[in-house]
Amino acid sequence: MIRSLWTGTTGMNAQQVNLDVIANNLANVSTTGFKKSRADFQDLMYQIARVPGSPTSTDTESPTGIQIGLGVRPAAVQKLFTQGDLIQTGNALDIAIEGAGFLQVELPNGETAYTRAGALKRDSSGRVTTSDGYPITPGITIPDGTREDTITISETGVVSGIIGDDTNSTEFGTFETVSFTNNAGLLAVGRNLFRDTDSSGTPQAGTPGDDGYGLLLQHFLEGSNVNIVEEMATLISTQRAYEINSKTIQTSDEMMQTTNNMV
Repeated sequence: MIRSLWTGTTGMNAQQVNLDVIANNLANVSTTGFKKSRADFQDLMYQIARVPGSPTSTDTESPTGIQIGLGVRPAAVQKLFTQGDLIQTGNALDIAIEGAGFLQVELPNGETAYTRAGALKRDSSGRVTTSDGYPITPGITIPDGTREDTITISETGVVSGIIGDDTNSTEFGTFETVSFTNNAGLLAVGRNLFRDTDSSGTPQAGTPGDDGYGLLLQHFLEGSNVNIVEEMATLISTQRAYEINSKTIQTSDEMMQTTNNMV
């Protein structure tokens, strides 16, 4: 069987994975706090017809040998945690993390997840939650009667506001952020949430603004870090690579057909 037939197949499969990654990036170009992904590839094993350095005569050796590659495979799909654009919204409970760090979210099963999406809300009991109603931890509750226009969130995460006819501001709680040794090792679970893994390392809690932790910006959201122009350029390159690999398979098939017709 012609090796190029199967080598071309691996190339088409690899470009299909690349296309899937690009499609997901483009689909989330407007998703708050979204981090784009990148597909990494590696070549497969080689068929060694002649080992480099093997003797070609009593006094000479092969400088390169003969090594025939057998294709490509996906090696990793990595999340890239570069800073997204900061978008001003004017909403009191919108916050963006400028720098490193994640907000902690309590899931319905009691476990903790992590997010960069700061489009926060208040539920019926005044708790600060994500858009899905999952509370932020440590818990922050804004009492009923608090005037919306007086709610402030400092760069270090202190939440305060004026309740009713009070003249003095009341502190309601403080946001805490966490960092990881390896952000790329986090497990994306959807809903703008991540889970820690052995690869990410243990979450390290800290105060926004401390060394290694980003500041919180009220009235802002962090947009997706997807660059549409870059993704479109990569999309075109992927399409051309897919076409070339399909041409390899077509050519291999034509060569096999020619051989069969000779019999």
